[in-house]
Amino acid sequence: MDMNRRQFFKACTAGVGGSSLALLGFSPQAVLAETRNFKLARTTETRNTCPYCSVGCGIIMHSLGDKAKNARSEIIHIEGDADHPVNRGTLCPKGAGLIDFIHSPNRLKYPEYRAAGSSEWKRISWEDAFDRIAKLMKADRDANFIEKNAAGVTVNRWLSTGMLAASASSNESGYITHKTIRSMGMLVFDNQARV
Repeated sequence: MDMNRRQFFKACTAGVGGSSLALLGFSPQAVLAETRNFKLARTTETRNTCPYCSVGCGIIMHSLGDKAKNARSEIIHIEGDADHPVNRGTLCPKGAGLIDFIHSPNRLKYPEYRAAGSSEWKRISWEDAFDRIAKLMKADRDANFIEKNAAGVTVNRWLSTGMLAASASSNESGYITHKTIRSMGMLVFDNQARV
């Protein structure tokens, strides 16, 4: 058999390519082409705000469930909201990894309480947590509320407790939070977004 260099490389390439495809499971027989369903076709879209930083990027969460009354849906995909004016569909690495945060076995889902001197955290109900916070705030306000300053001017200040609000809420809820905290006399108030 008389071959030149070019013919030799063509034959070798064809042999290696054919054997590689055969090893990967491709055969020269006719292959049935089949389209698979789009994974988000049956999901429910929910718009929300990314919880990480004070930028307030918009996200779309896709959940899958049978939509029965007491059934819980499972979030299967999170992406940036292209219609959101802040991020216009883009997400930083932390926002893009939100699905891992949601499904993490280390994620805290319930309020927990550690008694003084104890090393154990115990789960409590949301009602107990809210009641405990309210009682502690009321006791602190009653003990440290300043009604008048040294000159006798009414000031109604509560300086021993502060409030840090998150930026992942709407303007309306931020306004109500600010008014509620200020109406109690609390002056130490800050927002993550500095608005």
